[in-house]
Formats: sequence, C-alpha cells, structure tokens
Amino acid sequence: MANQFIQLAAPGLAALKPYVPGKPLSELERELGITGSIKLASNENPLGPGPQVRAALQAQIADVPRYPDGGAYELRRALARHHDLEPACVTVGNGSNDVLDMIARVFLWAGRESLFSQYAFAVYPISSMAVGATLRVAPAKDYGHDLDAMRGLITDQTGVVWIANPNNPTGTCLDAGPLRAFIEAVPSNTLVVVDEAYFEYADDGNRPDTSRWLGDFPNLIVTRTFSKAYGLAALRVGYGLSHPDVADLLNRVRQPFNVDSFAQAAALAALADREHLQRSVELNRRGMQQLEEGVRRIGLQFIPSAGNFLTIDLGREAGPVDQALLRLGVITRPVANYGLPNHLRVSIGLESENERFLQALGQVL
Repeated sequence: MANQFIQLAAPGLAALKPYVPGKPLSELERELGITGSIKLASNENPLGPGPQVRAALQAQIADVPRYPDGGAYELRRALARHHDLEPACVTVGNGSNDVLDMIARVFLWAGRESLFSQYAFAVYPISSMAVGATLRVAPAKDYGHDLDAMRGLITDQTGVVWIANPNNPTGTCLDAGPLRAFIEAVPSNTLVVVDEAYFEYADDGNRPDTSRWLGDFPNLIVTRTFSKAYGLAALRVGYGLSHPDVADLLNRVRQPFNVDSFAQAAALAALADREHLQRSVELNRRGMQQLEEGVRRIGLQFIPSAGNFLTIDLGREAGPVDQALLRLGVITRPVANYGLPNHLRVSIGLESENERFLQALGQVL
C-alpha cells in the first residue's frame, strides 16, 4: 500500500527500506508457542558482559533520575588513552551506527556521492539515502572489497567512502598494506570511514588498526563498538575516532545525551576488563573452528570470516531453510537483502548452541 505522506517526506526516503534486525527470541517463541530457542542471528557475544560491567551497572541505579554526562567526559578520555589520542578526537554514539549516521548527515547531501562495496553493511546506503546522496556501489572481489574498483569510482562529488573491516555480512578482512595504499590514493577532500566493529575478533596477523593512521590521514574516520566483543549490545554504545576538526563537526549534529549513564559506565568497565575480552575472543576462535568443521561435514561451503559469524553457502535459496530452522527454535540470518539469496549468516554462540545449530541444519537439509 502506497504511503499517503511520501510526497511530504525528504526525497531520499521514497526508495529507502528500513533496516531489518535479527528476529528476537521472544517474538519467535510467541509466534510458535515454544521455549528454549537460541538466537544466532545478530552477532552478539554469547558470554555477555563481564563481572566488572555488571558491578558498574548496579552502581548506576542510584543515578537514574539524573541526566547522563552529555559530553561523556570520562569515557572519551578513557578511549583517548586506549588509542593514544587526544579526547578531542573522540565522538561517542548510541552504538557505532549512530556515529555512521552522523557522518552521513555532516558530509553527504543531495548531489554528493556515497561510495561503498557490494555486500557492504546495510546502514551505509540507509544513512546515505536518508540525506539524499547518490549511491555508488563497487562490485565485490571474493565477497570482499575490491579496492581498485572502488578507487576507480571516486569522483569530485564523492563525499564519503565506507569500508567495513572486517566486513559484515561476509566476514572478509583487508590487510594493512592494500588498505593504507587505498587511503593514500583517496583525495583529501573525501572522507574515508573504516568501520571496525569486529576489530577485536580478527587475528592480529591480518587486522590493521587504522586508528594508528589518524595522524597521517586527516580525512580518515575510524568507528568501533562495544556491542560485539565487549558484549554490550543492549546498551548501545560506540564511538568514532578522527581529526579533532572532523570530530567537532560530528559533535555539532550529535543528539544531546545520546549515550546514557549505564552505557557510559559499562563501556568504561568493559574497556578496563581485558581478561573478559580475551575470554570472549578465545570462545569465538573455538566456536568458529567448531562451525567451520561442522559445515564442512555437512558438505557446504562458507566464506572465511574474521568476525564472530560465518556466512554459509547453502547451494539453494536460504529463506526456506531459515524458516525450517526457526521451527526448530534456531534463529539465524538469511542475507538475501544483501544480494546473497543462497547464503545464511550464523553468529558464533556457546559450544552447545553451535552444536544445536549444526544438528538442526543437518536435519533440515
């Protein structure tokens, strides 16, 4: 049914479709009248937050009547120390998605171009279309970024180039050399956003820490999140790192109090708890090996992943398989909306959850 108010909306909204998140457990169990389901659809940390975070959250209850620190003073300084930067380089967000949206609102508008790769994170086109920018999509190479193709699409009108490293939903990861050479070739009046939401999960050998390059590239913005490896998805806290002048512009459009007190306290505690982070990363490493071996036994192919998820080629339309898995109480993520109709993305869970998924997938197939 046509929307009767579409003519009153901003032009970019006419072709815009909203982001579709993974199905919540409560929704599935309500629909099917079942209990004991597992969710492996949204790339969440199955361990959740560590004990230091839980204690910090408990301590915040007394401050519920008060507005949070709108400038996130302590968190910004902790993040600056963590990255060996000045606090003026840090922009906090209601999840890193919030920072990505700020970037689009500041550096894109009608007539400007937004460049990203095929199979890129859905928020890049959503935020770009919302401000009326023109989308330029470079064809992927082996399900990942083809930097030569992307370089060839840059024009005088290119406002922002988006790169997710590791990439979601495919899990591919660019090495430092090619990525740095690409950023060096981008004109200084074009912003390059490197989205490192899955940074902590990638092996040290193939994960460039682009936050260390900020002094060399004033047009570089790096985004990170506490939603993945740190286990704070429900609290929605992420951040951007950039030249102070870029951060100043982002903060001009940032919503007041966009990161609440609980999120700030939890992020501070999570950043300090290196042991829990390492436990989460190690659990993911073992779980990835478990899923890869199980998928091979079933006889399926997958895209090698540097994140906390595995995208599996089912060799057939993934939608019906996903529906059958739902009836068995297993929530995964078909990615037809990314142009991968035969692929299913599954998050790394606890060992028992991974095994349940593999058994259910084998049963369905």
